[in-house]
Amino acid sequence: MKRLLIVAGSDSGGGAGLQADIKTATAYGVYATTAVTAVTVQDTRGVHGVHAIPDETIAAQMRVVLEDIGTDAVKTGMLHSAGTIEAVAAMLAAHAPAATLVADPVMVAKGGARLIDDTAVAAMKALLIPRAALLTPNAPEASALLGIGELRSVEDLILAGRELRALGAAAVLMKGGHLAGETVADVLIGPDGEEVFSGTRIHTEHTHGTGCTLASAIASGLALGWDLRDAVETARAFVTKAIETAPGLGHGHGPLNHMFGIGRPWT
Repeated sequence: MKRLLIVAGSDSGGGAGLQADIKTATAYGVYATTAVTAVTVQDTRGVHGVHAIPDETIAAQMRVVLEDIGTDAVKTGMLHSAGTIEAVAAMLAAHAPAATLVADPVMVAKGGARLIDDTAVAAMKALLIPRAALLTPNAPEASALLGIGELRSVEDLILAGRELRALGAAAVLMKGGHLAGETVADVLIGPDGEEVFSGTRIHTEHTHGTGCTLASAIASGLALGWDLRDAVETARAFVTKAIETAPGLGHGHGPLNHMFGIGRPWT
């Protein structure tokens, strides 16, 4: 069985963060391990509190899992400070140097709550992005990483993605869900060129955790040995189906249905 180490924050509502990542990896048939970086007090209406896990505890979680179980890929999500990013990067270099890294630069929750501090951006650019096989920012995250204004078009996504890839990532997937319009376009920028993936926007409030789910789906595909393009294309289809079959839970931005393809063979 292939393995995915998830280094991310916990979402008590279960829609995003490592809960969404675990569900996604399980749906792919990949064994998920975790290093919890923060505990959020969260539901579909927003983030009501963030409690950081000490950096040494994050590093210890990673170390024991990697020394015992190992991993084929790593997915990072919420890394709230420079110290956390430094600890994570050090553990990856020491214990998982060959593992494929998908870095999702989680910065702001769906409801607008900021999830990282000001020290984290520089550390992410210096220590994490250069190690990433794939970086998966949405438009606001890309703007924050580059210190530029709002991205409004696919052309803006392409230009920003090129700049982010120049920071050292092997490839960048620019997510276009925040752009206006009836078509949602994501742009993959990598060593084999640039490709736009597009689909019709689904009008729904139940989109909590789409970024986490997409990144962990791609990471699961890469852990299974798929090439990057296939992993991205399949992950987008997975997220689309999970949105279409969302269970309608909560009173705000509801979660996806990560289990749409899982049956009940034990009954």
